[in-house]
Amino acid sequence: MSPRWTAEEIPDQRGRKAIVTGANSGLGLETARELARHGATVVLACRDTAKGARAQSAIEAESANAELELAALDLADLASVESFAGAFRSSHDGLDLLINNAGVMAPPRRETKDGFELQLGTNHLGHFALTARLLDAMEGRGDARVVTVSSNAHKMGRINFDDLQSERSYFRWTAYAQSKLADLSFALELDRRLRAAGRQTKSVAAHPGYAATNLQTAAPPTLDRLIGRLGNVLMAQSARMGALPILYAATHPDMEGGAYVGPDGIGEFRGHPHVASPSSAARDEAVAARLWTVSEELTGMPFELATAAG
Repeated sequence: MSPRWTAEEIPDQRGRKAIVTGANSGLGLETARELARHGATVVLACRDTAKGARAQSAIEAESANAELELAALDLADLASVESFAGAFRSSHDGLDLLINNAGVMAPPRRETKDGFELQLGTNHLGHFALTARLLDAMEGRGDARVVTVSSNAHKMGRINFDDLQSERSYFRWTAYAQSKLADLSFALELDRRLRAAGRQTKSVAAHPGYAATNLQTAAPPTLDRLIGRLGNVLMAQSARMGALPILYAATHPDMEGGAYVGPDGIGEFRGHPHVASPSSAARDEAVAARLWTVSEELTGMPFELATAAG
């Protein structure tokens, strides 16, 4: 592995089809930009399609031959997830890369349209349901991968099955850490089940370190937004650098299923991609299996792999 891997090392992606959730800004935009620049057909899956259209125009201005599609996807609405997945499958013959990137961070307590706590519902359950609906479209494709974006914050999280939706007690950062731990637990459990079912699709995870995006300044309360802006200026690396672990996980030829990629600097806050170590909580297979079952029940979108994987 090169210690200084950059986007210039991304292999030719021509002929590959990718979906990037939250592609209108930040990490999603940078990920979509580089995949398109290297030849992939990229679906920009965005809740706000007006912002998505601006992102599409920005990418096309840089890469005249970029093959892009814009589609509406609200991960906080399972009906939207179902509609998006159905439309994609009816108009495409398969999928090579699913980048589960979109998310919210540390807002006041809110609920999704389906009544889930917003961070768990968007960051984890929405992507869980999306993957369930698209996974079969990846079967038989060469080197198909699901890349789920987690966070360093997963190390502070725990899955509180007694109050999963934070109805009795809500602290925004605790809920965020739980959602990011859920993301990583899901990615690792998905890979275990894919292998047990004899599937060739890989599930990998990545985190951006501390990257300057609108997550720090969009949803949190005013004081947190001010601190976030200051941190973005003083400590954060760029969104383009933050996207490198995602791109590495999605495209590196030697990537193994179940890997977790993050920056190689101190504390994994900054740097170039390397294979990182999930927390012990993320590696807890019993918790991951329970979370999987609960997630299927909450979303009503079971994976057919569940039976095959036992």
